[in-house]
Amino acid sequence: MNSPSNAAPEPPLDSQVIAPAAMPATRPLYWSVRREWWENSSIYIAPLAVAGVILFGFLISIIHPAVKMRAALADPAHQRAAIHMPYDIGAALIMGTIFIVGVFFCLDALYGERRDRSILFWKSLPVSDLSTVLSKASIPLAVLLLVAFATIVATQLVMLLLSIVVLPRNGLTVAAVWAQLPLVKMWLALPYALAAMALWQAPIYGWLLLVSGWARRAAFLWAVLPLFAIGVIEKVAFNTTHFANLVKYRLFGWVAQALDPQAHSDALMDPLRALAPGRFLSTPGLWIGLAVAVVFLGAAARLRRYRGPI
Repeated sequence: MNSPSNAAPEPPLDSQVIAPAAMPATRPLYWSVRREWWENSSIYIAPLAVAGVILFGFLISIIHPAVKMRAALADPAHQRAAIHMPYDIGAALIMGTIFIVGVFFCLDALYGERRDRSILFWKSLPVSDLSTVLSKASIPLAVLLLVAFATIVATQLVMLLLSIVVLPRNGLTVAAVWAQLPLVKMWLALPYALAAMALWQAPIYGWLLLVSGWARRAAFLWAVLPLFAIGVIEKVAFNTTHFANLVKYRLFGWVAQALDPQAHSDALMDPLRALAPGRFLSTPGLWIGLAVAVVFLGAAARLRRYRGPI
């Protein structure tokens, strides 16, 4: 006679509950950033369009050089600056373009999803408001920098190839172009310049995201008019321009803080000499701006939690 077993019977396989695998904390942020990339084609179309305009203008300038340009190429003292100038201007235009794209992206980032009521869908997903705001802030602070770097390098490579083909007709050899143009060092210095610009302008993007999460209409006006009003009131009441100078400093002050203006002449041959990371990282304005940006981003995340569709 068999004794009864004390072991509990195992449940059927179809009744066993399999615990879902834990999702990494960074996965929602990663996919949120990819979502912004998919939904905003201007992130890469605008820099590419500007690069096309730069290349078209550069091609015209080297095919039909003016008399002044010929004289500059013939003078060794001005030859280096004449060769460098189109590359520097092209890089500056693309950097300015990504700033403009970042401004308009941030203004529409939170405002747009409330306007088209897609915020109801996105809030139903297991993504926190803070992750959503950080993913939107990463576009001007990281993604656009990578786009700008790739665009500038590709544009300058095409410019170099065009120079190699066309400039020998004007008496400038390929060896002279390569000797006067330290492209590799320029590309090594470029990530530092892009990162310095983004970190310095971080409070601007934070302010725009905050306004985007708060405004019910005309986000651009709500972002600009208070700053303009403060500057006008200060000028009328005290005849000073401290606030206007502060805004200007926040827009362009990174150049004076991150680069050494005294190394301008040496930077034509070695751009790495113009970098001043120690001075930039020790500037109080950098850390004050980053602290303000953190406050703005935190406030934007809190606003998104309680703001509904427009």
